[in-house]
Amino acid sequence: MPHTGRTDDRVSPGQHPERITAIVSQNGNAYEEGLGELWEPINRYWSAPTAANRDALRGMFTPESIQWQYTHGAPDAMRIAPETYTLDNERLARPGNLDIQLDLMLDYRTNVVMYPQLQKYFRDRKPPLLAVWGRNDAIFIPAGAEAVKRDLPKAEVRFYDTGHFALESHVQEIGPVIRAFLDANP
Repeated sequence: MPHTGRTDDRVSPGQHPERITAIVSQNGNAYEEGLGELWEPINRYWSAPTAANRDALRGMFTPESIQWQYTHGAPDAMRIAPETYTLDNERLARPGNLDIQLDLMLDYRTNVVMYPQLQKYFRDRKPPLLAVWGRNDAIFIPAGAEAVKRDLPKAEVRFYDTGHFALESHVQEIGPVIRAFLDANP
């Protein structure tokens, strides 16, 4: 998961919420329901950041695992450009980068703590939101996308027959949807 994002980078509810006119999210989770089975060993690491729990996560960063993150759930893995996972693997191979990724994985627990703040922002500010999501995503499972409707009933949630990196396999389908959404929510 070298792309592990920060919730507060996507939306900083406490900093200038009036500047946010719309939100587009691609498999971007803000709900604990979106954390599926894959997160169980990560959750153990968060609860007890021991060397053993950290080492248990190293397998998530092998070349095969990185490729899996891109291709799992995509009905046609040939639609995923190999440069995506190849570049991630090359970056991970740099000295010290694996430990940086493991540090980021530990830090992601602070995002989960911020989920309620983000959800409150959704309820209070009601920004237009488009969530495009791979229905076969095992990293952030579809329940995370469905949960946004609790706080933003008018959110546009669209599922595609793919995995975590929906745009990698479905850019032709998703691109126009994003464009239309942004045109409708300037």
